[in-house]
Amino acid sequence: MSYTVLIEQDKDEMYIARVPDIPGCYTQGKTVEQAMERIKEAIQVCLEAEELEDITGGTMGRFDGVK
Repeated sequence: MSYTVLIEQDKDEMYIARVPDIPGCYTQGKTVEQAMERIKEAIQVCLEAEELEDITGGTMGRFDGVK
């Protein structure tokens, strides 16, 4: 699959990379190249988390208290 990656430079001169099609999928780097390397890893993590959420019905990581 391929995704659109948007890269912006913030006021601290860090490059912020995000994937608009995957909510919450973003990272940063000191260079564009570093941001691109990291966003590839972030995409993988986000997709794995999405898959896990689908498998568990969205209950993964939810704490309802001790009974």
